[in-house]
Amino acid sequence: MKILLITPSVDAEAKTPSGLMIPQLALHILEGLTPPEHQVITIEEESEPINLDEECDLVGISCMTSNAPRAYQLAAEFRKRGKKVVLGGVHPSILPEEAKQYADTVVAGEAEGVWEQVVADFCSGNLKEYYHQSSPDLERYIHLKYRKSAKKRLFNVVPIMTTRGCPYSCEFCCVSELYGKKIRHSPIANVVRDIEESGNRIYIFLDDNIIGEPRYAKELFKAIKPFNIKWVGQASVSFVHDIELMRLAKESGCTALFFGLESVSETQLKTMHKSIKEIDKMGDAVKRVKDIGIHFHASFVFGFDSDTTAIFPDTLEFMQKYKISSASYNILTPYPGTKVYKQFREEGRLLSDNWKYYDHSTVVFKPKNMTPYELQAGNMWVKKEFSRMSTILKNLPWNMAHPLLYLAINLGSRQSVKADEERLKMLSAEVFK
Repeated sequence: MKILLITPSVDAEAKTPSGLMIPQLALHILEGLTPPEHQVITIEEESEPINLDEECDLVGISCMTSNAPRAYQLAAEFRKRGKKVVLGGVHPSILPEEAKQYADTVVAGEAEGVWEQVVADFCSGNLKEYYHQSSPDLERYIHLKYRKSAKKRLFNVVPIMTTRGCPYSCEFCCVSELYGKKIRHSPIANVVRDIEESGNRIYIFLDDNIIGEPRYAKELFKAIKPFNIKWVGQASVSFVHDIELMRLAKESGCTALFFGLESVSETQLKTMHKSIKEIDKMGDAVKRVKDIGIHFHASFVFGFDSDTTAIFPDTLEFMQKYKISSASYNILTPYPGTKVYKQFREEGRLLSDNWKYYDHSTVVFKPKNMTPYELQAGNMWVKKEFSRMSTILKNLPWNMAHPLLYLAINLGSRQSVKADEERLKMLSAEVFK
């Protein structure tokens, strides 16, 4: 049997530059779970076209919210051609009944524990409408073939995920809804085997918080240190409270960490599960991470109900004061399955039900203390100001631990401003009207 596995783009006509794409795991986990007697072809539409007339028996499509409309479109086209279609990923997991309207089968949640059954049921002609297994065991090792053959991008980085689950229920996040509140780990021996089999030198840990359980993180860092690799990941700012953890991370090859600071408003920080709720202490945390030689990538979210237009210059001032290495600028997005989505829907504040706009870069709701246009434009303004060439060069001396990484990220951010300006014009006509 031949199986076609697809991750669709948001827009088939407008692709993300390959250098800015984060490597994906979903399709390759499915491929690794598929019994060896079956042929598997994986396609990421962002990097290669999809042949709707591909000779295959089963089509699996994995999607998030923003590319769900494209996934549904592809599913319809394959079904018209007589193919059975399975939909899975974040969005179908949150809205399985919606996804089922466009597919023969929906896999809700994680693929481990159900994908082999999906394949077996298809072969026997007994494909069910829904499959789900809550919090599957991560002990089993899954060989990911792509690590030797996939097209590499983003500094030739290879993705690894060691942890799933989150004990918190942040209003704008659905991680605990998807993966549960209990943190689960892959055995460290499996992570080591991943590194050994890939033979690569640069990795990205896709965990939502690589230090979620410090004891596990410390053992992991000790185990991977001998490989002399470089890696990047995402962590909470509580990282700075454990000197041993910081040292072990650096010694294991940590080059950069993504920190979800979310806001420079102390009013907003006090409502969140943050270990640091004062701005000055947040600035001290930035300095400590940079002093140890780790690139500090901050992530901000604009559009909370406590935000006014003052949040934009305040955020810029914070980044400039503490010489932030680089940043991501996100607009609060009421993803389905989150508390904020339910709130905004009940309050009649949603501007669009077109999922392609639910991408953390587009205003799809009515903010409390500013207009949608002001929120969209303010988000763009902060990025534009912080990525001015004069600012990039001015901050370079304070970011010399990894100068090439610093320049690559900030120049990439600078290049994306033009696309943001075009997006603002389009949204003014299609969403904000």
